Formats: sequence, C-alpha cells, structure tokens
Amino acid sequence: MDDLQDLYREVILDHNRRPRNFGELKDANRVIEGVNPLCGDKMTLYVKLVDGRVQDISFKGTGCAISVASSSLMTERVKGATVPATLELFDKVHELLTSAHRHEPPEDLDKLAALGGVREYPTRVKCASLAWHALKAAIADDPADNVTTE
Repeated sequence: MDDLQDLYREVILDHNRRPRNFGELKDANRVIEGVNPLCGDKMTLYVKLVDGRVQDISFKGTGCAISVASSSLMTERVKGATVPATLELFDKVHELLTSAHRHEPPEDLDKLAALGGVREYPTRVKCASLAWHALKAAIADDPADNVTTE
C-alpha cells in the first residue's frame, strides 16, 4: 500500500510541477472562473465545446499542488471526450473524492486514481474538486460564468 501511495503522490507532484494544458485557450467558447475561498485556489477553465465534444481544454490560475494537479489531470483526460462521457467521469471522480467508504478506484480512472488519496484530508477535497465543478458548469446546456467551493 505504501508503494501505491508513493506512486499517487508522485503523480500529484508531477502534474503540479509541470501542469498539462496550462494557459489561455484563445478560441474557447466556454470560460469559467473557479474559486476555492478556503484554500485560496483561483482558476479559469477554458473549454472549446464542438458538437457535444470537448474539442480542446486548458486552464490557468494559482492554487495549491492538489488543485493544480487535479486541473492538469482533468484536462489531460477529458480532451476529446463527449459531454456524456465527461459527465460520467465527473461522477466517478466525485465519488472517489467524497465517498465515506474506502475502496479501490475504478481501473478506468488510470492516473486520476491518484486523487483518491485526497479523501484522507477532508479540507483538501474542495481543492481537488474545484476544476471538476468548473468543468461540469462549462459543459452544461446553460453554462455558468463562475463556480465556488463554498
């Protein structure tokens, strides 16, 4: 179990040090501001939604390592995904982060399973979920302009 925790920790650190899809997406047609006032995380999510698919996605902002890593992992995973597949993934990640029962994450989460360790630190769950809530708001039929984890 310690080896698995070390691997998860390394994934989080890697995505924090070198976030994927970081920066403004000039041709985004959905832009969502996200704030986690408890930790001070602030992010902007840029989504280019075309024909029910996340054609492109990026983010920028400042936050703790968990927030940045979660945003990076999320953008890497949902790029090219359909809206229904993205919403299904949101539900799986939300369950992973908030479930009171500790269980093995679904295998199809791959590197996203690293976020499961956050469950052990309840004050950090909002850090990991900020980008995901922004994504859910961005792909909604009537997208919001901002989300908060208050």
